[in-house]
Amino acid sequence: ASPAAHEAAKPSLRSIAEGARYAWSRKELLGTYAIDLAAMFFAMPLALLPFLADELGAPWSLGLMYAALPAGALLVTLTSGWSSGIHRHGRMVVLAAVGWGFAISAAGVVGNVWLVLLFLVLGGAFDMVSGIFRAAMWNQTIPDELRGRLAGIELLSYSAGPQLGQVRAGGMAAWTSVRTSIWAGGLLCVGAVGLLALCLPKLMTYDVRTNPHAVRMRGARRAVSGVSSG
Repeated sequence: ASPAAHEAAKPSLRSIAEGARYAWSRKELLGTYAIDLAAMFFAMPLALLPFLADELGAPWSLGLMYAALPAGALLVTLTSGWSSGIHRHGRMVVLAAVGWGFAISAAGVVGNVWLVLLFLVLGGAFDMVSGIFRAAMWNQTIPDELRGRLAGIELLSYSAGPQLGQVRAGGMAAWTSVRTSIWAGGLLCVGAVGLLALCLPKLMTYDVRTNPHAVRMRGARRAVSGVSSG
């Protein structure tokens, strides 16, 4: 027998709307998408890195700048065992997004290329921490029958956020300066994340041990495991 507890429905506008309604009803889940969008829109600096390297008089550092963000993410991935002991995932998403904003802002302020690289590595690390706990919340609470529909909203934050962020960064740099666009974008990210955290208290109070959706999912999976082993 198939392990799925439901039959796959054909894609339709109705099913998409159902997924959107579910996401809207889950304010802590909605918060993970909104915070990721805010972080990427305000503080994604990739479009400006060539100009930043040139301003610092270190064109040789451009490749290192591009590599710094994924290097930070890799460091967190390789040492992520600590994350299993964290239960307030929503709070970690918020704190990591704030850390990302401050790290990017610092990269735009400092004048030493090695410090810029350090802060970009820190930014990549914070971004991965946010990603770990966002994914944990999704995997622990979204019912299997809605997972595909919610993945579309997840894809929106992954794709549209960074692309819109490049437009924001380039436009602000043309209006002000390259470094102003970077540090101001980081601070705007911090402000936006803080506002979202205030507006979505369920995200800050999310606890995987007590959240009713997480408890229900654990119970359902235990029941399926019991049937399978019986």
